[in-house]
Amino acid sequence: MNSRLSNATVASLPGAVVIPRYDRGAVTPGIVHLGVGAFHRAHQAAYVDACLADGETGWGIIGVSLRSPDTRDALSPQDGLYTLAVRDSAGERLQVIGSILSLLVAPEDPGAVLAALTDPRIRIVTLTITEKAYLRAADGSLDENHPDIVHDLANPGSPKTAHGFLTEAIARRRAAGTPPFTVLCCDNLPANGATLHRLLVEFAKLRDARASAGDRPLAGYAADDVAFPSSMVDRIVPATTDADRTRIAQELGIEDAWPVMTEPFRQWVVEDRFPAGRPAWEKFGVTMVEDVGPFEDMKLRLLNGAHSGIAYLGLLSGHATVDRAFADPSIRQFVDALWAEAIPTLPEGAGLDTAAYTAELAERFSNTALAHRTAQIANDGSQKLPQRIIASALECLEAGTELVHLTLVVAAWIEACAARGKTLPEGHFTDPLDAVLTALLDQQLPANETVTAVFDLAGFAKDHAERRTLIELVAVHLVHLRREGPVLAFAALGINSR
Repeated sequence: MNSRLSNATVASLPGAVVIPRYDRGAVTPGIVHLGVGAFHRAHQAAYVDACLADGETGWGIIGVSLRSPDTRDALSPQDGLYTLAVRDSAGERLQVIGSILSLLVAPEDPGAVLAALTDPRIRIVTLTITEKAYLRAADGSLDENHPDIVHDLANPGSPKTAHGFLTEAIARRRAAGTPPFTVLCCDNLPANGATLHRLLVEFAKLRDARASAGDRPLAGYAADDVAFPSSMVDRIVPATTDADRTRIAQELGIEDAWPVMTEPFRQWVVEDRFPAGRPAWEKFGVTMVEDVGPFEDMKLRLLNGAHSGIAYLGLLSGHATVDRAFADPSIRQFVDALWAEAIPTLPEGAGLDTAAYTAELAERFSNTALAHRTAQIANDGSQKLPQRIIASALECLEAGTELVHLTLVVAAWIEACAARGKTLPEGHFTDPLDAVLTALLDQQLPANETVTAVFDLAGFAKDHAERRTLIELVAVHLVHLRREGPVLAFAALGINSR
């Protein structure tokens, strides 16, 4: 099969495949997206595609990879087109997405990225760069000693980080008299817009401290004149496999170097603060709100928290995918109990229907067509667990309510990290703290000492009054996991094993 998906071939696809019915040549860029990975292509890019099809042709996307050229190398020969395969147990629906107009690779040409960001047509910058790319220190502030932050402060014209690119672009737009773009964070961070805003202002203050006399300070401008609405995103997007590529190629009759797999469900809740304008996303299912906080908390603590528990306990139980782990009666019971602990920590009076939400999650986790790998979800636990699990656990301790299931997730993460290279393959999943974590876990210290040291490394519950209690609860679970794995850990919680 020699033919490849592109502008020239898309019209020849089988009739069952949904293709862009708008003139892509008439579309102009209005959005730059940092972190153009599979999730963005299954989520924000699909919403924008619907807006383009509705005639809003000024919102095309320029995709930027901050690290690897892989997405650019796969999609540029395809004119940015790719197949979105929406899968559930009943079948699969294929749609070609046309909203990404071009792709850039920041390490290869930071100047081209800055040129895109300073283009007056760009009114929104969206981000899905994963939690670890925000480069926070253990206390949540900007890690000003990170080598990439140090580099960006010394070399503002050739940045490496999202902070460096955004700050330099804001500075250049202000100097040119171009209104600032709106920065829309789409990562799983608590109050993600406010968090990114704070980090960017911290970075701008560091830049201002190095600036020449007479330069206009940038931090105040970034703080007062640039909008950073928060958002909550939700769609399960497994990693694409070679088998997926082969199947999609057979369906299309031509090759697609990087199709994206996803589920039918999708959700996007966005705070409606866009001074420079925005697409009419609400016409296609996006919920525009004044405060995204309650929706974000529900998603982080119920979906993402359960996902982490399923991932680590699934790996320790020998389950490679979410649906197989969730079909395990012990893990299924555990997830129900985890939700029962986390739900009371959610804000009251916000109109959240947790019963309907968890029922929907159970259906999504049972989707056998996705093959969502537990190892994929397991990545970056030190960055994900604070908002998914630790926050709920601390609130339970403060309220005096039960939290034994939440703390098992933390212990399972530690034990799964220790299992790599032993009962799990070396490098089966990764974490930004891998070097120091591996050195610590190789010492095989007693459980309480291990958990204390891990909390110190990851900054979990730092300076919180209940930190020691939380450590002790996690350590009890770690003892059980070390002795007999999840079977004993579940039994200690009254959960029947398989």
